[in-house]
Amino acid sequence: MTPRPLLVLGLGNVLCADDGLGVAALARLARSYELGPDVRLADGGTLGLSLLGLFEDVDDVLLVDAILADAAPGSLVRLEGRDVEPAARERLSVHQVGVADLLDALRLIDGEPQRLSLIGLVPGRVELGLGYSPAVERALPGLVSALADEIRRRGHRAAPRRSDAAHAPAPVARDAARALGL
Repeated sequence: MTPRPLLVLGLGNVLCADDGLGVAALARLARSYELGPDVRLADGGTLGLSLLGLFEDVDDVLLVDAILADAAPGSLVRLEGRDVEPAARERLSVHQVGVADLLDALRLIDGEPQRLSLIGLVPGRVELGLGYSPAVERALPGLVSALADEIRRRGHRAAPRRSDAAHAPAPVARDAARALGL
């Protein structure tokens, strides 16, 4: 049986420190793992409603983002189904309003995925600036590993790349606007 297509969507603003961890984890996943043909990686940045087209013909979605939670910075958080939306509504940054709107729009057009999960880390620092807090930087490899495990649990291939596979394809070509978080 062929697994259904899986969209893995990295979210966040790379110009706001730990808020960009979803995008960073996605890039590291693409560099470190060979994924099955039905796994689609997309850098959603802060684009909100303009991401609707990515959900077409996909009923299994894994969001990757910084997540507010009552835990120490760098802690891994995993939410499923209906628990995702309240987390998206608790504003960590401006882009999360877009995520909540995106989920609302999908429901309105009857395009809500059958399976929706959110995996991420508790941020230590969300402010204008490049780089990650020490806690998040230490936790990023574990997040990438958790993503690969989740992809495999959903029936897809996620095999570690050999060390000589230095140049993995980028998850999605990023234009200047996306890189700037616009």
